Amino acid sequence: MFYVFTTYNELYIISGGLGTGGTGSLGGVTNSLAGGKKNVPAQFWKVILVLPAGTNDISRVSASSRAIAVMMPNNQTVNANNWGFYRTSIDAIETATGFDFLSGLPADIQSALESAVDNGPIL
Repeated sequence: MFYVFTTYNELYIISGGLGTGGTGSLGGVTNSLAGGKKNVPAQFWKVILVLPAGTNDISRVSASSRAIAVMMPNNQTVNANNWGFYRTSIDAIETATGFDFLSGLPADIQSALESAVDNGPIL
């Protein structure tokens, strides 16, 4: 499949891990590495804000901007589904992590973007 993109976007990406205990390729749950100094998360999350290229970033964000949030398990079955299967709302990730994303935006735009679950293409 061949795609031609005639416009460019900028992506703001924030990501992290959540919980403790991932399943590795040898099976079993691993809670930490490096003698207990590194946590192995049970899940990974990403929040992505897609903006058209340009300047003055906040002015380019609207309630119809694309915002993508995913929460994926840290196990060997994650690849059984494409990444679109793991889409969720930014609000759900905020609840799970305690973080407040997009807080620099006007409240109405922040609310619209954070409450929606992305349904855009998963190319």
